[in-house]
This record gives sequence, structure tokens and C-alpha cells, in this order.
Amino acid sequence: MSAPGTPRRGWRSVPLRWRLIGLVTLGTILNYLARSTLSVAAPQLKTEFGMSTEDYSWVVLAFQASYTVMQTVAGSVLDLLGTRLGFFLFAVGWALANMAHALATGWPSLALFRALLGASEAAAIPAGAKTVSEWFPPRERSLATSVFQMGTSVGNMIAPPLVAFCILAWNWQAAFIVTGGLSLVWAFLWYWGYRSPADHPALSEDERAAIIETRGEDVTAKPATRGDLLRSRSFWGIAVPKFLAEPAWQTFNFFIPLYLVSVWKLDLKSIALWAWMPFLAADFGSLAAGVLPSWLMKRGVPLVASRKITMTIGAMCMIGPACIGLADSPGVAIILFCIGGFAHQMLSGALVTLCSDMFDSRTVGTATGMAGTSAWVGGMLFTLLIGQSADAWGYDPLFAALAALDLLAAVVLWSLLRATPRTGLRV
Repeated sequence: MSAPGTPRRGWRSVPLRWRLIGLVTLGTILNYLARSTLSVAAPQLKTEFGMSTEDYSWVVLAFQASYTVMQTVAGSVLDLLGTRLGFFLFAVGWALANMAHALATGWPSLALFRALLGASEAAAIPAGAKTVSEWFPPRERSLATSVFQMGTSVGNMIAPPLVAFCILAWNWQAAFIVTGGLSLVWAFLWYWGYRSPADHPALSEDERAAIIETRGEDVTAKPATRGDLLRSRSFWGIAVPKFLAEPAWQTFNFFIPLYLVSVWKLDLKSIALWAWMPFLAADFGSLAAGVLPSWLMKRGVPLVASRKITMTIGAMCMIGPACIGLADSPGVAIILFCIGGFAHQMLSGALVTLCSDMFDSRTVGTATGMAGTSAWVGGMLFTLLIGQSADAWGYDPLFAALAALDLLAAVVLWSLLRATPRTGLRV
């Protein structure tokens, strides 16, 4: 029992901005849980619907194509409607679309529902980046971004045991209904709990001062248009590396269970036991993306350079999964996937934070969405490559290619991105 006068510890003692990023993180977890449901259920659905790996790749591509197009649209909608209403509408959409998967009767209808899911889930990362830009000063943005980015790997980590349980206890349809239903509950929790800093009744004056501390942006400047962004060297310095790096994460998301089945002949219970581990490692990569830049800045490294160094270290760690072809057991393959999960989330966290660093908070949603479109075009093209080659050549050369793309992304980042954040668009 605490002594009289001792400050009470608990959830309400946490600064409001960190409580809100916790809410974003929960939404990101459920977003990735919903999208990962298919990859865990894929071995059973391939049998039930008579799908080949190429058929399955078309289902994945339906998600990726709609997600790719909607990343830019979602970012603009969030900037137009505001983070609260915009994120709520998209969350309701992805919850219902995920639940609708239970109605699928073959791979074409499954692809349709995946397209609807991709269109609505596209808002998650732009909404997270916009929340960070609205609520956090620059020195805290890398850690705040890494916190909500951890949700992407936690959602993937939860999916194998939860989805396998639903399938074994009930059926594959139940897996989609349960994971979609959880997102629907969160959507209303978000709408009830979130406000902008200007409108939130629980924001204290001390925390308001902390939020605007050293923001360094001209609030009277006109927000950038899409055309301004497309002419910006800074935008392409982020978008091109994301195009090159994103295929790794999408391959891990959509193909690890199929790889374990096709190469190592694991069953559903074994997948539930093993397939979550790379995403636990990815959590630590997200944490590294938040902690390392702050550590570097305390030692005199400039803000943008700290993000570049973090991204480069992550890209170098991708050499681990490039060696999966040398694995002599599923356990060794999972360890190498774990290195890859850590590496990708480390480099991805740095790239997402750079959008908050380089662009005005009123256009961060648009900039992040457009960079996300670039990333998902890369992921979609690589999925096409997997669908056309995995059955014929195996997965080993594909994993080696992912590492090469990430290393190239680091070279492009250093070459294109200049070191001046938020002082207007650089062309």
C-alpha cells in the first residue's frame, strides 16, 4: 500500500500521447492479425478450393493491388477527414471485409474479399505516422513510430496460434469471423478515445508544451500537394528504398507458412508452433528502430543521419535470410527468418519515421500513403515472381534476392535523401 501523498502509478500516469500511441498500436496489431489470417489458413484453403501456388499468388495479389492503390487515397482521406474519423471508417471497413472471407467458395471469391480487405487496411500505417506527427516532438518520433510498428509483427505473431485454434476447434470460416470481429470492437474504441491535440479534453498544458517543443515547422505554410511531393527529392529518397525493401516483409507475411509446408512438410499444429517466432524477433527490430536513432543523436549524429544508419544496419542483417537455402532443418530456417524479421522492421521503422521528419504534419498522411504505394508496388511485383517461380525453382533464390534488394535500398537512401527535415520540400 502506498504512503499518503505518493503519486499514483498506473495507466493514467502515462502521458496522454503515449496512451494514444498505445491505442494506435492495438489497432495495428488487429490490422495485421486480420490480414495474416489467410496465410495461416492457406494450406487448408489450398486443399479445400484446389488452389495451386500460382492461384494463391493471385489471391495475395488482389490484396496487394487494392492496398497499393488505396495507400495514396487513404493518406489523402486521413488528411481531409482527420485521423479520428478517417481511421474509424477504414477500420470498420477492414473488419467487415475480413469477416466476409467466411463466405468464399473458391479462389476467385476469396480474391474479391482480399481486394476489399486491402483497400480498407491501407490506412493503418499512414494513420499511425499522422498520429505520431500530430502528437510527438521530433526527438520522440522514432520511438513512437517503433511502438506502433511493433503492432505489425505482434499481429503476425498472434495469427498462427489463434487462427490454428479457430480452425481446429471450429472451422476456417470461424478464423476470419473472430479476427474481423476483434477489429470491429477496436474501431469503436478508437472513435471514442481519440482526438487531435487541439481538441482533446484530457491534454494538459504541460504536455501540450512538450508536444510542440522544437517542432520546427512553419504552421502558416500551405500544405504540399501531391505534385509537390512527386517533385521532391526527399519524397523519392524515401519512396524508392521502400519500393526495394517492402518485398521482404510481404514475403514473410504471406509465404512463411506455405514455405514450411512445401519445403519441410510441416502440419498446421507445427506451423502454429513455429511460424510466430520471426514476428517476435521483428518486435525487437521495431524497438531497435526507436532506440538506436536516439542513442546516436545523443552522441552528436544528426537526426536524418541517425535514421539512415539505422536503416543500413537493418539492410545488412538481411544477409541472414538470404542463407535460408543452406538450412538443414526447419529450426535453422526459422532462426534465419527471425533475423530477417528483426532486420526488416528495423529498417522499415527508420523509413516510416523519416516521413514524419521530412514533411509537414498536415501532409504526413499523404506522403506516407504515397510512399506506401511505392512500397506495395514492389511487394506486388515480387509476389508475381514468387507465383511464377516458387513451384519450379524453389524459394531459396527468392530469399537471396530479398537481401540484395534491401542492400540496394540502403544505397539509394544515402544517395537521394538530403539531411534537412521539415524546412520545406527539397527538389
